[in-house]
Amino acid sequence: MDILISILALLGFVALTASTGLFVAIEFALTGLERSTVDNHVRHTGDTSAKAVKRDFENLSFVLSGAQLGITVTTLATGFLAEPILAKFFTPLLELVGLSESSSSIVALILALVVATVLSMVFGELVPKNWAITSPLPVARFVVHPVNAFNVVFKWFINWLNVSANWVVRRLGIEPADELASARSPEELSALVRHSVGEEGLDETMAEVLENSLEFGETAADELMTPRSTVDQLRDDDTVADLVELARTSGHSRFPVVVGDLDETIGVVHVKDAFDVPREKRGSTPVGPLARRIPTVPESLDGDAVLKAVRSAGSQMVLVADEYGGTSGIITIEDVVEEILGEVYDEHDDAAAEREIQQFGTSWEVSGLVRAEDLEEEVGYPAPEDGPYETLGGLIMAVMGRIPAVGDVVVLPQGPRHLLDEMHPDAGGRWLARVSAMDGRRIDRAVLTPVSDGEAEEYL
Repeated sequence: MDILISILALLGFVALTASTGLFVAIEFALTGLERSTVDNHVRHTGDTSAKAVKRDFENLSFVLSGAQLGITVTTLATGFLAEPILAKFFTPLLELVGLSESSSSIVALILALVVATVLSMVFGELVPKNWAITSPLPVARFVVHPVNAFNVVFKWFINWLNVSANWVVRRLGIEPADELASARSPEELSALVRHSVGEEGLDETMAEVLENSLEFGETAADELMTPRSTVDQLRDDDTVADLVELARTSGHSRFPVVVGDLDETIGVVHVKDAFDVPREKRGSTPVGPLARRIPTVPESLDGDAVLKAVRSAGSQMVLVADEYGGTSGIITIEDVVEEILGEVYDEHDDAAAEREIQQFGTSWEVSGLVRAEDLEEEVGYPAPEDGPYETLGGLIMAVMGRIPAVGDVVVLPQGPRHLLDEMHPDAGGRWLARVSAMDGRRIDRAVLTPVSDGEAEEYL
């Protein structure tokens, strides 16, 4: 009779452990599902299991409360059944190795507690948890019906527990939710894209485009624009022949038309406008009357609004105004596209010469217009934040305190070491910048090199 009771108790232990696994599985499976996944599954399958999963997903607070109750009840029952039965098996073995009867009973209870706890944790919690995390939808379909049966039986008690917990949560100033939030912030989506790069996920090019698209809305107009110092322009009294020649030499097709400088822009002309003027009159016809209105946007306008403004402008170009009313630069549809897709070159561009960043050994030749905040990701140098500059050229000028000349070398200020240790473990954390090209008073290109502290001291 004792043997039969022991066998039944062990079978009860197995059944209770499996029951614990059901509640753990439904808990992790439902919290691992996305609303879109559940809705699509119901739409394409439509069976009772799919509808039950959707119902529980939309009533998550109640279902999780029921799961917690089920886990607690089955775990307590497991310990109540398993410990004394297992102790009966351990006691004779311990007496055989020489322990006294009283010592054997105590040690056997401790061993039984340890074994029962380990078995319950591994097979009742860890295995179903990992299974549910790996395959949340199939697991949810498998366990939803037995869990629902338990929830129906104990519905009144689960509701009472849920109401009590919600009352406490509301006293803490938090409003309880019955289902998981499905919306994701741009930062969360960007992190998801980065983590999805791999053999079975997104390729690096697609991930970069998606991440740039998500970050585009946070980009301001002054980060998208072509600075005024690099803008090709025409005066209102320049001729159509000048327009054709500037288009030929610059490779551009649209140009602002100004009275004095870019602050007095009257419109924009396209090289196609030249074809409306007879060839013999192009040398005497001014471009001023041909100029079409060009919209103006503030520097602080976000990327989405800039895109809308550029697309709605017939000229596909907008002026960017600073806070004092002056013109900071222009934004074209190409600037917007390149912010998302990266540099785009056509037959008029010299891709090698116009590439913003080129690596030579351990050094990088970088355009002076590269944003300082992008330097860490691109070359490994983290520029100090909140400085009186926006670009690499501005950073170098801020450090030197003057307009530099070609060949000038400066030690850049140290920023927080994030990527530097991985990319250049032998460097001391210092960077040299050598001006390699100037465009008037603007730094056109500079060579950045990571150096040791000793090498940096020679230039301080």
